[in-house]
Amino acid sequence: MDNVRWAAKDMRIEYPIVIDNDHAIWRAFHNEYWPALYFADGQGRIRHHVFGEGEYERSEVVIQRLLAEAGNSNIPSELVSVDARGAEAAADWDELGSGENYVGYGRTEDFASSGGLKADKAHVYVVPGQLSRNHWALSGNWTIGREAIVLDQPNGRIAYRFHARDLHLVMGPATPNTTVRFRILLDGQAPHGAHGVDVDEHGSGIVAEPRMYQLIRQMGSISDRQFEIQFLDVGVEAYSFTFG
Repeated sequence: MDNVRWAAKDMRIEYPIVIDNDHAIWRAFHNEYWPALYFADGQGRIRHHVFGEGEYERSEVVIQRLLAEAGNSNIPSELVSVDARGAEAAADWDELGSGENYVGYGRTEDFASSGGLKADKAHVYVVPGQLSRNHWALSGNWTIGREAIVLDQPNGRIAYRFHARDLHLVMGPATPNTTVRFRILLDGQAPHGAHGVDVDEHGSGIVAEPRMYQLIRQMGSISDRQFEIQFLDVGVEAYSFTFG
């Protein structure tokens, strides 16, 4: 809850936010998608839905219509103009060859460190010499939990072979009010012009709060690349990779 309160304040969100940590709403809708949008009219009837990314203009038109039906007479007919920057920019769908992947053992896919993952206990992992596209691996002493991985000793690494313009990692310090320094590499080199908004051109950054960090933003043609992030301090907690 504290994470949600912090994020709402940071993003200046003033409308109510529903918390569904026990998945009660998710199950009530028999939902199988993320994201999933359900549009209810003034009588509580579901009038439209969207599963997955996209259809934003259509969604806005539906909202305008339902507001008008509910008696709101000052609904603008034009669509909102969104100036999305940084991590909020739309994905490059034509080049997107990597999908979201959780790193906890409950939902992860394509883990490639030799010997497989060891659930809920500290273990020293090694990154193999070569990774296939969308495979990932660990190096160093990590504990892999159901929802997240936690670094137990300094200088642990995560490697990921991906195909996308952008690479993001949802992570945070395992202990509140602490920071974890990190450094990233792209094909073994500093990212330079391909760095994301949360990293400098040399690949250095700091994890200070739990959120999504944009680590790679490429320009030009897209190909399979090898990403690595090394954490210089203990105590980072990582949840999932997303791509754009």
